Amino acid sequence: MLDEDQITAASRTLLGHWQAGTKLDNLEASLRPRDRTEAYAIQARIADHSNAELFGWKIAATSEAGQKHINVDGPMAGRILPDTVIANGGTASMAGNEMRVAEPEFAFRMAADLPPRPQAYTVREVLDAVGTLHPAIEIPDSRFADFVSAGPAQIIADNACAHLFVLGAPTSSNWRELDLVEQRPLITLRGKRYIGHGRNVLGDPRIALAWLANELRQLGITLKAGEVVTTGTCHPPLPIQSGDLIRGRFRGTGQGIGRIRVDRGFSRRPRPRGDVGGVPAFAGTVN
Repeated sequence: MLDEDQITAASRTLLGHWQAGTKLDNLEASLRPRDRTEAYAIQARIADHSNAELFGWKIAATSEAGQKHINVDGPMAGRILPDTVIANGGTASMAGNEMRVAEPEFAFRMAADLPPRPQAYTVREVLDAVGTLHPAIEIPDSRFADFVSAGPAQIIADNACAHLFVLGAPTSSNWRELDLVEQRPLITLRGKRYIGHGRNVLGDPRIALAWLANELRQLGITLKAGEVVTTGTCHPPLPIQSGDLIRGRFRGTGQGIGRIRVDRGFSRRPRPRGDVGGVPAFAGTVN
């Protein structure tokens, strides 16, 4: 079992590579997590280095495509650190990013706390604690050079491949009345249209949200009001490159346009901005 010093050392190794934009093959054998508990402990220690409140949570590998992408067999939670959030319509730097994909997602902002308790939360209980539904884009990456062979425990320790995140404005429609299983977000990239599907997200984005609440419950962590949960890609990860403009929207909600631009340059890490006003959207540029 890893002791506190080993957990701290592993977290510093991963954080150092994240900040430098560099990769490692594996954690040293003496620092490598052997199970999910040790992996989440390392991940939590990475978050301790941030001076700001946690922005929220991500769920990796909620779809078959997402699981194949990082070679795992089930979902895992990661933290969205505040300094990795890009304003809707902003620019995402690809410096040091080896995955170079964008993932359109359903995201929920919590309106009430869900603290740890002995019994599992139901989907209904979790939804009752939600305030708003948002479109979002995640641009993941791993600190491991060969993330396909890193294994689930190291991937969790690596913050479940969290990297950059864009949150769109909340949908103005009554999202609780929508069939999110059959919601098919529209994504445009390089003049092509791609159609996501809500059922790709653990069968239902709301089920994925409940999974996250219960994963945190088992870890003794409160899912807090104000935190955002992004539930995993609803479309196979889309390859992106410098100069790309990615747009996406929920369909059938009346509103919901967004974009993010991609840049290759070594820009400084974006400051936390959160979502911006206007229509529900995810958007931006890749550099």
